[in-house]
Amino acid sequence: MIKRPFFALITLISTCLLSFSVLAVEIKELRSDRGITALLVEDYTLPIISMSYSFRGGTTQDPEGKTGAVRLMAALIDEGAGDLDSAAFRARLEELGIELRFSSSRDFLSGGLRTLRSDRSTAFDMLKLALNEPRFDPEAIERLRDAIRTGIIRSKTNPGSVASLTLRQTLFEGHPYSLRASGDETTIENISREDIADLHKKLFARDTLTVGVVGAISEEELKQVLDETFGALPERSQAAALVEIEPKLGETVSIGMPVPNASVSLIYKGLKRDDPDFFAAHLMNYILGGGSFTSRLYTEVREKRGLAYGVSSGLATFENTAYLTAGTSTRADNQEEAIRIIRQEIRKLAENGVSEEELEAAKKFVSGSYAISNLDTSGKIARVLVAIQNQNLGTDYIVKRKKLIENVTLEDVNQIAKKLLLVEPTQVVVGPATQ
Repeated sequence: MIKRPFFALITLISTCLLSFSVLAVEIKELRSDRGITALLVEDYTLPIISMSYSFRGGTTQDPEGKTGAVRLMAALIDEGAGDLDSAAFRARLEELGIELRFSSSRDFLSGGLRTLRSDRSTAFDMLKLALNEPRFDPEAIERLRDAIRTGIIRSKTNPGSVASLTLRQTLFEGHPYSLRASGDETTIENISREDIADLHKKLFARDTLTVGVVGAISEEELKQVLDETFGALPERSQAAALVEIEPKLGETVSIGMPVPNASVSLIYKGLKRDDPDFFAAHLMNYILGGGSFTSRLYTEVREKRGLAYGVSSGLATFENTAYLTAGTSTRADNQEEAIRIIRQEIRKLAENGVSEEELEAAKKFVSGSYAISNLDTSGKIARVLVAIQNQNLGTDYIVKRKKLIENVTLEDVNQIAKKLLLVEPTQVVVGPATQ
C-alpha cells in the first residue's frame, strides 16, 4: 500500500527535476484510435503520471434562473461514482495516494489526476468512473449546496467580493459573464438533481476535450488510456455558443458598506490571449502594476505616499472578452487621493510611454519567472499543455515564448499603451466613504 507521505516525497523530488528539464523535453502530439488528441511529455525520471484535461463550457452554461448549477455539478463529480458512495470513493483514492480534482471556470470544466505508474490502471479506472457514472447522491448535493450557500452569504459582507460582482455586472450587463458563478440564495435553491445530471450529459463530451499528460507513460499506453477513460463520453458537446462582448467602459459605480477600507477598481481595454500584441500588453502591464515592488503603481501609491498596503494591475483574458484592471484597498480618507494617483500614472504611461530600461527589466522577469510559476511540477506542466491547446499556441510555445518576448519593441509597448489606456475607465468603489 502506498501512503501519501511517500508520494509527497516523490512529488517534491520531481518538482526539482522537472523544473530544470522540461524546456529540453519533446512535446509529443498524439491521437487515439477513437480520435481523442493529447499532448504528452514522457519522463521516466520518477514513476509518476500527471494528467490535466478540460471541456469547453464552464459556468456560463448555467440554465436560466439556476445560476450556480455548473459549479455545483463540478464539485459533485468526485462525490461518489458507480457503486461507490462519496466516502467509499474518497477512501479508495486515499488508499493508493491517487490525487483527483475537478473544477469550473467561466469558460471551462477542468480536472486533473496524479498517480504512481504502478497504480495507473486503478487511477484511470477511478477517473473513468467519475466522468461517466457520477452518482449525484441527494446527500452530497445538499451538503455542497449548503457550503455554496454559506459562501454566497459571506461574500455579501466582503468588499472585494462585492466589488468583483459589481464589476462583472457593470462590464457585461446581460451576458453570462455578468453572473456570479456560484449563483445566489434563490438560484442555488432552484437547482435539482435532474438539472445537474442534464448538465453533465451536455458538457462532458469528446469534441471539446483537451488533454495534457506528463510522466512515466508511453505514447501507445496513453492512447489506450485516452480511449478507455474518455471513449464512452458523448461524441459532441451541447454547450451553447457565447457571443463576444466588449467590456462597458466609462461607468462609475459606488456601493456603501460598513467596512474600514474602500476597495477600488478601474477597468480599461484588454487583449485576448490570441491577439498578436498580447506580449506587448503583458510587458506594459508588468511595468504599470503587475511587477509588485518594482511597478509604477506600487512605487507611487505605496512607497512614495503610503496610501495603501498594496496596489496592482492585471490582464484578465477569457474566451469571449478581455480587460485590464488596476486597483487597491485603502482607508476611506485616502480613497480619492489613491484613485487620483492611479489614474494619473496610467495616463502618464499611455501618453509618455515606458523607458528602454523598464522594458528590458520587464522582459527579464517575465521570461525568467515563467518556468518557476508554471513548469515546476508535473501537474503544472500538464495544465500548461492543456492551455497551449485551448489557446492554439502551438506545441513549440514553451520554447518560442522567450523569443516572442524578446522581439517586443519599445514602440510596440508604447503603441499598445495608447490603444488600451487612453480611454475613460469604468470605476467601481466599495467602502465606507461611498455611503
